[in-house]
Amino acid sequence: MAFMGDVLNPLPLWQNGPAPGSFYNFPGNSSLGPAGRTVQDFKAHSANPITTTTTVIGLKFDKGCVIAADTLGSYGSLARFRDCPRVLKVNDLILLGSGGDYADYQYLKDVIEQKIIDEQCIGDGLQLKPKSLHCWLTRVLYNKRSKMDPLWNNYVVAGIQDGEPFLGAVDKLGTAYEDATIATGMGAYMATPLLRDALEKGPLDEESAKALVRKCMEVLFYRDARSFPRYQLGVVTADGVVVEEPVELKHDWTLAHMIHMK
Repeated sequence: MAFMGDVLNPLPLWQNGPAPGSFYNFPGNSSLGPAGRTVQDFKAHSANPITTTTTVIGLKFDKGCVIAADTLGSYGSLARFRDCPRVLKVNDLILLGSGGDYADYQYLKDVIEQKIIDEQCIGDGLQLKPKSLHCWLTRVLYNKRSKMDPLWNNYVVAGIQDGEPFLGAVDKLGTAYEDATIATGMGAYMATPLLRDALEKGPLDEESAKALVRKCMEVLFYRDARSFPRYQLGVVTADGVVVEEPVELKHDWTLAHMIHMK
């Protein structure tokens, strides 16, 4: 059986062919082809998000913006992780909310926080502004999407730009827009009508905006199977950014009197 070669180093299957278990080395392509690379050189791209989060709600009022999101991280349909905060204070001018894959949010959160540290080290007295972060996110997400390895997130950026409230959204493809009301995920269908209806009746102050967002979070808890009664709410005004501690919804299932369990 000498023609088989060493068990650990088997002979090629044919002349200049691949050894069993290895890649074929095409003639004239030895340095660029797969035979010239190790298994560690190959990278698996994200096919699907794993631990996911749902709706982010953003609302503009007369002196600032409100953002709210629950704290649930779902593993498929399993309510697996129940303390996944995703309302981030970027600096004294910007609030960021994220929905989608939680690991991708954590990655980009670290990158953004390092950007803020780098700015503070420069010490020129300038701060990152919300429109700048919004634009930067479109470039990062579009770049990742173009490499067929997207960050599976929707982002809502709220802040104060030159004394005026700013509210914008970016999705995983880099598509971006600005609006007075933004809701991602199921909230785009269930919360957006409530938010727009309230704005059409007149401008909102901070307390009425917060009350409206809380009402939307309650509606989503009743209607969205991936939502959670524990949520965070953040407010940005000219005075700064405040991210409240997570609070529990006071839900009441007596409204479901038409549902009869069998």
